[in-house]
Amino acid sequence: MIRDNVLSLVGIAKKANKVASGEYQTETAVKSGTASLVIISSEASENTRKKFQNMCTFYQVPAYLYGTRQELGAASGAQYRAVIAVRDAGFAKAIEKKLAEVRS
Repeated sequence: MIRDNVLSLVGIAKKANKVASGEYQTETAVKSGTASLVIISSEASENTRKKFQNMCTFYQVPAYLYGTRQELGAASGAQYRAVIAVRDAGFAKAIEKKLAEVRS
């Protein structure tokens, strides 16, 4: 149920036009400073994971491994997505709170 809440929040953020989905858009959002949170699919390749984890560390953007490519894609309005960026601090805080509940 909590898992649905995380993906639901991503969907709401997408409808508010506050999500960048896909590798190119996510990379652009992180490097331009507009990303508040990055979610990397647990099914993403090792190279993709490493690339975005290193990038997020460098630009000081929180990054989380979460969900499947299909789940992230459905929440962000696409078929499959390996990474997404949330471009709103409010949505990012709410999603981080739900992610913390999942991990505990």
